[in-house]
Amino acid sequence: MSAKISFGKQLLYQLLLLFITFTVLFPILWIVGMSLDAKNIARPTSLFPSELSIQAYERVLTKPTANPVTFIELTRNSLFLAGGVAIFSVLVGVLAAYIFSRFQFRGRKALMMMVITVLMLPSIATIAPLFVLLNRMQFTLGDVVFNLRNSLFGVGLAMLSGALPFAIWNLKGYLDTIPKDLSEAARIDGASYNQIFIYIILPLARPALAITFFLGFVAGWTEFAYSWQFLSNPKSFTLAMSLYNMTGQWSGDTPWSAFSAMALMVAFPVSMIYLLLQKNIVSGLTVGGMK
Repeated sequence: MSAKISFGKQLLYQLLLLFITFTVLFPILWIVGMSLDAKNIARPTSLFPSELSIQAYERVLTKPTANPVTFIELTRNSLFLAGGVAIFSVLVGVLAAYIFSRFQFRGRKALMMMVITVLMLPSIATIAPLFVLLNRMQFTLGDVVFNLRNSLFGVGLAMLSGALPFAIWNLKGYLDTIPKDLSEAARIDGASYNQIFIYIILPLARPALAITFFLGFVAGWTEFAYSWQFLSNPKSFTLAMSLYNMTGQWSGDTPWSAFSAMALMVAFPVSMIYLLLQKNIVSGLTVGGMK
């Protein structure tokens, strides 16, 4: 039976929650107001402008920056990068995590230590060696020269060097919480290791797969450092790169309405994916050793 809360404490809690809500929503409402500002004021004096316009959104959809690339092309590049990193890291990560979690083999501890070592290394520290390595991978087909470094494939491979170890470590921790008695009972009934993995492990690991996919997608969607250093062709630019390109040297040089509109449009897909996977993501984040 829950204890009763006095009116004073209840009022204090309600005010505290309202303050937290206001703190979270105020920056979002401010950016929405700036995106609808017809005057493009850098420092508006009110939350919502007196003159509303959707010209900023029209500009972003047509040509967000001076580079010859449209918003649709930028979105396609970001989706390719984020989706590829998320899907590949989950597919390979869950296979490796299953091996590490359920099998004993020579070099298992050494390999896990290598995974942890990669996780401890800051991703920014790997830009120089990855740049040199990928830049050497150049292929010529007739008059066409393909350089792996200057491509979304190269950026994706660079990101996988950090996303894959995280996926392996995160999924292994979850698979360790699944009782091994289920696998042993399935083996007694004649199930193979592949059948156990597909029909028992994967359905039970759905929350961990969802959170790993979501984190990998967010990392690829917002990736900037590798893309900014590796890519030189505007047709391969991502949304994060173009959003940075919209900023000027000084505050007055930045088209704040268009910048705010693009920031909201960049954040929208990630928000939708979170809402779709919210149930699995929450259960994946709160998993414990007693699951």
